[in-house]
Amino acid sequence: MASRLLSTKPIDEILESAKGEKGGLRRALGPIHLVTLGIGAIIGAGIFVLTGQAAALYAGPAVVLSFILCGIGSAFAGLCYAEFASLIPIAGSAYTYAYATLGELIAWIIGWALVLEYSFGAATVASGWSGYFVSLLADFNVHVPPQWTAVPGTKLIMFQGHWQILSNVLPAIKKLGINPATLPHATGIFNLVALLAILVITIILIVGVKESANMNAAAVITKISAVLIFIVLAAFFVIHHPQIAAANWHPFLPKNAGHFGEFGWSGVLRGASVIFFAYIGFDAVSTTAQEARNPQKDMPIGIIGSLVICTFLYIIVSGLLSAVVPYASLNVADPVAVGVNATGVRWGSILVNVGAVAGIGSVMLVMLLGQSRVFWTMSQDGLLPQWAGKVHPRFRTPWISSIVVGIPVAIAAAFLPIAALAELVNIGTLSAFVIVCLGVWVLRRKQPNLERSFRTPWVPVVPILGAAISLGLMAGLPALTWCAFLSWGAFGLILYFSYGRRHSLLNSQAHK
Repeated sequence: MASRLLSTKPIDEILESAKGEKGGLRRALGPIHLVTLGIGAIIGAGIFVLTGQAAALYAGPAVVLSFILCGIGSAFAGLCYAEFASLIPIAGSAYTYAYATLGELIAWIIGWALVLEYSFGAATVASGWSGYFVSLLADFNVHVPPQWTAVPGTKLIMFQGHWQILSNVLPAIKKLGINPATLPHATGIFNLVALLAILVITIILIVGVKESANMNAAAVITKISAVLIFIVLAAFFVIHHPQIAAANWHPFLPKNAGHFGEFGWSGVLRGASVIFFAYIGFDAVSTTAQEARNPQKDMPIGIIGSLVICTFLYIIVSGLLSAVVPYASLNVADPVAVGVNATGVRWGSILVNVGAVAGIGSVMLVMLLGQSRVFWTMSQDGLLPQWAGKVHPRFRTPWISSIVVGIPVAIAAAFLPIAALAELVNIGTLSAFVIVCLGVWVLRRKQPNLERSFRTPWVPVVPILGAAISLGLMAGLPALTWCAFLSWGAFGLILYFSYGRRHSLLNSQAHK
């Protein structure tokens, strides 16, 4: 039985199953599409929201080091993803790679972790997108009833012309000497804005992958422009006010507050574990491998190119943000907008809101795209029901899978208090990174003569470092996150042994 659980799927068979597939996924994506898809997923809630939280609560200005640590770990993992994506250009990403190297049970565990990453990740960023979108509308005097903009029970308050979450702005209100009871209040019923956003993106994904990629490319241009505007404005401010930047950067690494994860070097690790959410996305590029025109050449470009561009931008933005605003003041929903306001350029906050709406929206799109493709691939192997693998006869997209994923995600975004789920998404992604890094090493030893159009350099050093850094970031996450992750994994194993193992095509062929 153990041998069947760890049986691997031959790479030749995986590649053959995708050749000349009638009615299969449409190969419509080139290298530019793939790079922008990666940027679309990477730049979003991380740079617009989590940067401030990590600086204020964990690392101080040394959040720059947290981003560098995440970037190094992601680079090692990205190189391993690039080798696999060029060697096995199939839609299943880490799930398929594990199936080819480490066996069916490990593949299922990673596939289930990807479900966690993409589904809860999309729901999490949908909530953040809602806040920026409502704020942007308010800038143009269009006001959405506040009770339809937050999950049930969320306390909202009208402050500085915007409805905002009370817990986020309470310190600022008290600092100004304002009694919160004197301001208008409301209580969230459900987040209708987030729900509608997920449903609209689901429809776009059903219509076609090229249309989705084109929409994402436009969103990427918008948010990159907003990020660059912030960089220019903040750099101009730092150059003309070096004394303010020096004061805000001192101390660069605040002393530890007496327990793990709050400033000091443990705070840098804790901050990296939180902002790792900002790097989720380059792996989603690999889920579109079966829709790339030339995957052997273009997948490495898409993965590594998007990762390098975003890491560079993250380091610059986090450094400038902590220079123009004291790090203790950055635990707000819109830290980059706060940074622009600190420069005195008021119109800049509107541009940042526009960029955040576009940026976080494109993250939702890429995450939902990746999730439906993982479902589609798992159904092709018999581990999920056949409906998950149905391709629309006209649009040639996995439409049923997109709907089945999109509706629960929309409901979760509307009703669940999901801000804390970012850490749960991180642990699911990091576990996939560990498996991919180890998988490259295993496959190099088992099948060294396979033709690889892209080869990860310095094997096994790079895979070992990638796995080690990912495990280290996982160790920086709280015990509650580990408990939730293990519970999620246990539920997935129940599904596998009750359905997947009995319907597995690989196991069925072994019995013939």
